[in-house]
Amino acid sequence: MKPAPFHYLRPDSVGEALEQLARHPDAKLMAGGQSLMALMNLRLARPSVIIDIGGLIELKRVFDDTDDLILGALVTHRSVEVDPLIAARAPLLAAAAGHIGHIGIRNRGTLGGSVAHADPAAEMPLATVVLGATFHAESVGGGRRTVAAEDMFVSFYTSALAPDEMITWVSIPAIQHGQGWGFVEYARQHGDYGLAGAGCLLSVGRDGRIESLRAGVLSAADRPLLFKGDDAIGERPSTRLWRALAKRWAAAAEPSSDDPDYSRQLCIAALEESLAEAHRRIETEREAGHGVN
Repeated sequence: MKPAPFHYLRPDSVGEALEQLARHPDAKLMAGGQSLMALMNLRLARPSVIIDIGGLIELKRVFDDTDDLILGALVTHRSVEVDPLIAARAPLLAAAAGHIGHIGIRNRGTLGGSVAHADPAAEMPLATVVLGATFHAESVGGGRRTVAAEDMFVSFYTSALAPDEMITWVSIPAIQHGQGWGFVEYARQHGDYGLAGAGCLLSVGRDGRIESLRAGVLSAADRPLLFKGDDAIGERPSTRLWRALAKRWAAAAEPSSDDPDYSRQLCIAALEESLAEAHRRIETEREAGHGVN
């Protein structure tokens, strides 16, 4: 099938894009187009106006800002996957990007586009929630505002963005010494949608006890689910602890699959594996006498 007729606009600046959004409240922004065009070709989405922001070079930058890594909304998944600065400062994000579709999709799809699409099976929403990212959104009427990642995803394909808002920048807290991370995804084959997936960020003190823990899962509800392991603080990492946490957290999942029990079991396995992976990174780097990355 082909998409329904639409009017095509291609702004030359962020300001022009925001003005076009204000004039056409029913318009859809197109960044990489990897999700939107598929929906339009199936006529599941029929926007009357498409605003193609793919040419806004200013939103394709990546740079350090003290404790945060700043990414433009149009940074592609492939750039997230291979950029050495991202790999050093936000390795969980880079690892998650490598699970997205195939390389052709990663070359076109964008970080901001994935977030705005708000697919609960997508990797970037989960990674940004686990990392505690902040999204910077702009509109003509509302100016600039920030949205915490855990507040951005409302339900299936529904974000906290207003119709006239556009994500411009994403702030990712950089990994710190003593932190380890894990990201695991199960799919029928690489490039398919994840049947289950989990990411985590773990901090362990010099005494070997947990100081902080954040974990999340995809494909387990109408949005990425975030778990804060406050009750694990002070505990020593162990297989038994990972199992207990994973089982308790997975009980909160509400998968929409045909077999919810199977999905929860996959969720448990992914959480356990990602937690063990994060702890293993901490131990490996400490043995080597280097910072965790």
